[in-house]
Amino acid sequence: MVSGLIVLANFLLGLLNASLVFVTNLTGRVVGSEAFRRHFHLLLSTLVLVGPVLSLWVSKYSIFANSNHYLYRKFLSSTWGWTCTLTSSFIILLSLSAHHSASLCLRHLSRLGLSGLLWLGCQRLLTLLEDAAGTCYEPVLHGQESSANSAQPLLLLHEDQTKASCLNAKMLWRGYEVSQDVLILCLCCLLLVEELSVFGHHLKQKFPHGGPLRFIFLLCVLLLAVWVFLLLCVLAHFPNFPAQQLGGALGYLGWRGLYQGWFRLKPNWHCPGLPGVEISPSTAN
Repeated sequence: MVSGLIVLANFLLGLLNASLVFVTNLTGRVVGSEAFRRHFHLLLSTLVLVGPVLSLWVSKYSIFANSNHYLYRKFLSSTWGWTCTLTSSFIILLSLSAHHSASLCLRHLSRLGLSGLLWLGCQRLLTLLEDAAGTCYEPVLHGQESSANSAQPLLLLHEDQTKASCLNAKMLWRGYEVSQDVLILCLCCLLLVEELSVFGHHLKQKFPHGGPLRFIFLLCVLLLAVWVFLLLCVLAHFPNFPAQQLGGALGYLGWRGLYQGWFRLKPNWHCPGLPGVEISPSTAN
């Protein structure tokens, strides 16, 4: 009886391992292909531009039309946290499986630190710009200062109010804004594609490809799919033109400046280099 259970358990583990190897090999080749890497940002740009048009067909009664949906509360509000956690785990396992060098691992992790600083800087700057360009109003109830036959309620101006304090006080905020949700979703999608693209080439090398590395890679791919799906939901169910398009453009410019600009310089104390540099040969392009 016990030996039979052991044989069955070994068979199931072997089947799961074979499935993991097959799926990660397939996704590694797709994500690491030149066509996918060079055209993913175009696909993302098209999605940001065309996504709001889908609001004409989506149902307002859909579960994703509820801004308090579980996906929005647990994932959208902590997009960078999820991305940083899984991507850093992948970079650590990839670096240690190839060279066992802590300094090399830290240097590649610094890309996430620089991307995080960029995101925090964008958050702070956009918040300041929104507070400076917007105005807070308090609707005046009928019977107080507005006549009963007024077509619209009067708006009482409140100066020296930030957007956050105005909305928390249940007042009306009017001004220009940039969608920070679309910005961070686009930035994280582009970052994940860049970091995961080296896995396919890494599989071709004579490095150990253990189950933990493959599993984390698969989780990162699933996270990428979740971010693309969330981006589509936000654009289709909560269209906000041109704030969302401006957010997507800033996310693209951030990725372009880092991964297509700064990180292409020769690896040094002031530049971590591209993903895979000195880990898997011939991955930089």
